[in-house]
Order: sequence, then structure tokens, then C-alpha cells
Amino acid sequence: MLQRKVIVAIADGIGDRPHPLIGNKTPLEYAHTPNLDDLAAKGITGMMNLISPGIPVGTDMGHLILFGYQPEQYPGRGPIEALGVGMDVKPGDVVLRCNFATVNEEGIVLDRRAQRIREKTDEIAAAIQEIKLADDVEVHFKQATEHRAVLILRGNGLSDKVSDSDPKAPNDGKPYLSIKPLDDSSEAAYTAFLLNLFLEKAHAMLSDHPVNLQRIAEGKLPANFILTRGAGQMVDLRPITEQLGMTGSCIAGESTVLGVASLAGFQTFSDPAMTGNIDTDIALKASLAIQEIQEKDMVYVHVKAPDLMGHDNQPIEKAKSIELFDQMVGMIAQQLPDDVYLALAADHSTPCEVGEHTGDPVPVLIYGPSIRKDRIMQYNELDCAHGGLGHLSGSDFVRTLHGFMGLVKKQGN
Repeated sequence: MLQRKVIVAIADGIGDRPHPLIGNKTPLEYAHTPNLDDLAAKGITGMMNLISPGIPVGTDMGHLILFGYQPEQYPGRGPIEALGVGMDVKPGDVVLRCNFATVNEEGIVLDRRAQRIREKTDEIAAAIQEIKLADDVEVHFKQATEHRAVLILRGNGLSDKVSDSDPKAPNDGKPYLSIKPLDDSSEAAYTAFLLNLFLEKAHAMLSDHPVNLQRIAEGKLPANFILTRGAGQMVDLRPITEQLGMTGSCIAGESTVLGVASLAGFQTFSDPAMTGNIDTDIALKASLAIQEIQEKDMVYVHVKAPDLMGHDNQPIEKAKSIELFDQMVGMIAQQLPDDVYLALAADHSTPCEVGEHTGDPVPVLIYGPSIRKDRIMQYNELDCAHGGLGHLSGSDFVRTLHGFMGLVKKQGN
């Protein structure tokens, strides 16, 4: 069978809805995207629901599907985050996704992200690593992208059936939540007890931490609390690369994406210049994508900024972040080998007016050798709805890419 390669460029949260601040266009329609539109004119387009119409997904679930897993194989956000920051995760570990946050004396969350803290989180994490909860339970804590972090509890008698402490309010100003067991097991009750103890000890430690005292002196909010969510217990999943007999790489600055890639058996590449924001180094990402596709069968390259701008209800800034994605895609397209497909996708929609992930479908595109071109000339949510790929699920889209690579087995005789 004819075998070719694929580069998948993912714009996190690119999907949106028409917004009054930009002439009732979506940020993707409003943005100047000559490279994306050129690929649309030369390739085939469509719309993708990661699971099914109307179902929102998280960044973790969206990328799990885009890398080839099924939704029911989801191991929880915590284990994915831990793998993404290079932590040693063992089967049975209870792993939680965390935020550095700011609370007042009454436990009211003033900022769920501590002003998106980025500096000296490693020093804070090092202090938290010293917390002791019980003789038979190990605590492992590490900073992740910007305000994010990961907590691992390792020991016997633990469970991931516990609630979140993160109130996940659309706006800050709600108290953090006491962690509760989600079933009647003694393991869940014990784990909830340990986590509530962890929150108390971390808050006491961080309130007087030198990094936070310096932040207060500079007029910044202190990162004096740890919000937890997305508990998961590590399971064994066979890597996608092993299942399909292929090799792959992932280039990203976002720990969740890197974690899913590691789970799927892809070699990961990151760099301090690859931030999770609009200041990410797109030239470095593009050059690495071209470099890696020389030796690998499939390469994913990721840009996070559109999702952040959607969460912050900044449609003009979101359009600018999309233009950044357009530039990166243009750099890749200019150097694309003849036997390589270039696909565009997203893990979910993050409409600015909502400020959260929604179940709106996202535009997808495939460009490359022997493609059945459709008649779409622009890459956006409205035009791609009429594209030749039609409306498909995330699993359908990934299977289509694997089919172009010659990795999908014929059914029947």
C-alpha cells in the first residue's frame, strides 16, 4: 500500500461564534489568514465534532482523540498533565491537575490563576514538595505551564473518586470547595481527607513564602493556594504508535498536549521559547516540524494562544493569535516535502462570548498529494461547513489521516 506522512497543525480552541466587536464575524473570519486560505483553496475541508454535536470537551480529551484514542479510554486529566511535565507516573498513582491561585482569609478565590503567574513557580513547587501527609503516602508536586501544576499521591488505599476543590466559577469570587469522596469506599474517604490536609498545609506554607511576599510588595496577587481538579488514577494504555506500527513527534509548549503525546508514544519536543501564550516561538515550532517529519511518520505541532484569548473574551486578540498560527502554518507549507500531507485541526471551540469550551464544531483541512479538492476558498467555520470532508467526528478525522498514511487495514476480503 502507498504510504505517506502527515503533519498536523493544531490551533487550540480556534472555533468561535460571530462577535459584535469584530463586525459579527468569528475571530477566524476576521483574522488575516492568507496561508490558511491558500491551503483551503488547494485542499479539502470540513467540520469536526470531537465526540458528537453539542458535546464540549477539555483540552485533554480533545487531544486524546486527535492522537487516536477513543473517548472511553480517557485516563483523567491528572495523569496526562503529569506525563506532560516529565513526572514519573506509576500505575495506581492518584494524579490531580492543579492551579496556583489566590484566596483571601475567608477562603474566597480572588484569582483562580494568580494573575497567570509564570515566574518562580519552580521555587513554590519545591517548597510544596516537602509537605508530609502520612507515613505511607508520598507527595510529588511539580509546576507545569504558567499557573498550572501537577500533584501525585502515591501509596496504598487511595482512590481517584474525589471531588475538585476548584470552584471553576466563570468569574472569581467564590470560596474554594472542600474535597469530598464521590463513592462510599474507604479509599475515597481517605484520599479526600489527605487532599484537604494538603490544601491546608500548602496554604499555610505559601502564605509566607518569599516568592509571594515579593509579589505582594510588587503589587501582585500572591500564589497562596493550590486548587485541585481532574483526579485520575494512572492506567496502562498501549501507545498509538505501537498499535499502528509508526513513529511520531509532538512539538508543543503546553503540558497537557505533551502528556497526551507521551501517552500515545510520540517523542515530545518543547523549549522555554515555546510558551503557552501569544509570545510562543512559531519559527522554532515550524522548523522542528519540518526537521522531525524527515525521520518520523506523523508530527503534531500545537499553538495554545487562541484558546487563552477565547477564555479571556478577547476577540481581537484571538484574531491576532490566529494570525500567528497562520504564519506558522505558512512556514511549514513552504518547506513541506512532496510526500507529506499538512492537516489543520483544533481540539475544541472556545467562543469569546462564552469564555469556556463549547460543543460547537471546528474547521478541519487536509492538503497534500492526490487530494480531492473541494470548492472552498477560505478556512473558517462558515465556509468549511460546505467542504468535501463533510461533518465528521474526531475519530473519523484521525482515521482519515491514518488512511492517507496507508495505516488503515482493509475490512473484509
